Amino acid sequence: MSPEPAADHWRAERARRLVAQSAALGARPVRRLAGPVGGPTGPTGTPTGTPTGTPSGTPTGRRPGRRPSPRTGPRGPERAAARLVARSTRATLAGLPTTPPSPHWRPGERALRLLTVATVAAVAALATGRPWLLALAAGPAVLLALAATGNDRPSRLDAENTVTPRRCLEGEPITVRITVRHDGRIGRLDPTAALGPGVTLTAVTVGTNEVDLVLRAERWGRWTLGSVDIDVYDAGGLTRRTVRTDLGTMDVFPEPSAARLTPIPVRLPERIGEHTTAHEGTGVEVVGVRPYVPGERQRRIHWPSTTRRDAVQINQFAAERAADAVVLMDTLADFRDAATGRSSLDETLRAATGLTRAYLRRHDRVGLVAVGGKLRWLTAGSGERQSYRMVESVLEVRQDRGYRGLLAPRLPVAALPRHALVYAFTPLADQRILDVLGRVRDLGNPLVVVEIPAGEPAVEPGDEIDTVALRLWHAEREAMRSALRARGVPVARYTPGEALDLALAPLLRRRIGGGAR
Repeated sequence: MSPEPAADHWRAERARRLVAQSAALGARPVRRLAGPVGGPTGPTGTPTGTPTGTPSGTPTGRRPGRRPSPRTGPRGPERAAARLVARSTRATLAGLPTTPPSPHWRPGERALRLLTVATVAAVAALATGRPWLLALAAGPAVLLALAATGNDRPSRLDAENTVTPRRCLEGEPITVRITVRHDGRIGRLDPTAALGPGVTLTAVTVGTNEVDLVLRAERWGRWTLGSVDIDVYDAGGLTRRTVRTDLGTMDVFPEPSAARLTPIPVRLPERIGEHTTAHEGTGVEVVGVRPYVPGERQRRIHWPSTTRRDAVQINQFAAERAADAVVLMDTLADFRDAATGRSSLDETLRAATGLTRAYLRRHDRVGLVAVGGKLRWLTAGSGERQSYRMVESVLEVRQDRGYRGLLAPRLPVAALPRHALVYAFTPLADQRILDVLGRVRDLGNPLVVVEIPAGEPAVEPGDEIDTVALRLWHAEREAMRSALRARGVPVARYTPGEALDLALAPLLRRRIGGGAR
């Protein structure tokens, strides 16, 4: 009855998607993936030899009204691109390679076909006693002999890659260019990519000495892009050698949720910022007037009050301070909504990133605490660089579940500045997070809980036991919310896909208070 863990579901869903992609690419033309793989093209992008005025999809020399042949399928470049993507899909499903490729030249597919023809012809000549059949084996044998004694094959062969960019947001394309370096003559290139879990292959273009790949970042995290094996054929296409290049790692940042509201606590630190306090200071917001004191600047005189009271009155300004905020992320578990497919951990980081950017735009200081198998925390700081530091520090939280313990980790005092407003993003699905939130409340920090929906467990229609279990699950969640509200902790429910401001708007009615440390 518990929600399905997102890690296992993600691996199974990714495998099904890759298999479906491979089947689809082999069953229909993939014009989007077509590149300079195969025959030449004219200046307008049409294959050489095809009339410019020929309509798309109409074979040359065929009347438009005639029914096309049932064998009509992908053309040469499209078929080659689809074959490369389908083979890379199978290699990705098999996993990343662990053994290095052979450093020696070996027979290619054409050489094996020639060897088969020569062997069959020689065996037929010996079996039937007809010497003229040996003539069929002479041509392939000569070609194989020339391939074995060829001196124009390169002796130095390696590959280098360029990945652009190394950091991107979810859904953005990643361009990989692989250059094959050699000191002799080579023929065609035949690449196979085995990719990591966070990216998918969308396009392949093979040139004379370069291979271009276009990848798409699927989910946020620090992912291993994988490796690419390139079969380099000699000039005659009879022998080949494989070179491998490792694509390294990639940082994929989450797409932040829309958020602009920044609730503030009752007490603010004594640092200059944009939030007004109840104390008098040198701000820009007028909060009242008071009698003139010798030594005051004349520019601060409030002339309407001075005229009415027949005494000099001075404008009184409110002091401006910067707020300290700490984002506390619950990474104890990751649940996937059975109805929408959304991951609670993904939505947690997206919402936290949007709130962080909103506070940093107001020149406030923001810190981070990630509570999971391993405790990750970052001291409060300001500026745009702090946003990237916070995201980079939690890109590997999915690997922390191997350190899962029974007790909630203890929070370091340095991670929670005095009077800092703490935002706890949690699905409220693990009892240990209540212990962590209780410790934050005991330290005296004002606390706001932003509930991330984890999705309801799937229930079989007509199953009474599942129905009762679902009611108990709802009751447990409501009990956790009631326990937090009883201690004075507001609980804001965030809806994925909507702006975070809708959940935080009720908090703007009053400033959020905390306890005493």
